[in-house]
Amino acid sequence: MKVCVAGAGAFGAKHVEGIRNISGVEVVSVVGRLPDKTREFAQKYGIAQATTELDEVLARPDIDAVILCTPTQMHAAQTIACLRAGKHVQVEIPIADSLADARAIVAAQKESGRVAMAGHTRRFNPSHQWIHRKIAAGELKLQQMDVQTYFFRRTNMNALGQPRSWTDHLLWHHAAHTVDLFQYQTGEVAAHARAMQGPIHPELGIAMDMSIQLKVAGGALCTLSLSFNNDGPLGTFFRYICDKGTFIARYDDLVDGRENPIDVSKVDVSTN
Repeated sequence: MKVCVAGAGAFGAKHVEGIRNISGVEVVSVVGRLPDKTREFAQKYGIAQATTELDEVLARPDIDAVILCTPTQMHAAQTIACLRAGKHVQVEIPIADSLADARAIVAAQKESGRVAMAGHTRRFNPSHQWIHRKIAAGELKLQQMDVQTYFFRRTNMNALGQPRSWTDHLLWHHAAHTVDLFQYQTGEVAAHARAMQGPIHPELGIAMDMSIQLKVAGGALCTLSLSFNNDGPLGTFFRYICDKGTFIARYDDLVDGRENPIDVSKVDVSTN
């Protein structure tokens, strides 16, 4: 499979590095906003084509799929363009910044018959897969998912310490992971939702704190606290409160409610 990565930034690099570990898949093109930076990215990772035009890539019959790591406001239009060009596409979250655009993507996917996937990465962590399989086997029933997403972020810089061309957002770029994971683990749609946000940052124009509550028809709850003001342990931490135990997932690592480690090394996420 030949793949194009659109977005020559921190997330684009993560995808390229990940694909290197998958046999039979090759990144043959990178699309970026700045010509020089895009060429440097291509040279660093040995990618044959570097371009600033996604249309050039979509016109190539040899490219099977596109991974979109572009600014949020471009996601919907680019995803639809990829699908209409007959390409499979993975788009980083959020897939769109409006409900109408999200529905347009779904319609385009159905019409094209191609795979369209959001970058909901949390469900593939071994820790969450371990929980998922226990739930699927009837060994656990989720009562509540308590989630903390905490960062100390007062400037709009990416993971490489470079200025972003888009603004990081607690709802779009962080809460979306938890909403997906909660629905994935319960197998239900979170039909009930409540949310509050704190003051807007005067320069970034975003809320720096949020509180979200979700509930599915089966009764399970999700309580999510998010902050860019937290000066302490950073990251997202999931507490699964179940009928037969409590478990805490910290990315790939999993412990029980008393901090005893759980071995997830044999969890194969590739078959999910």
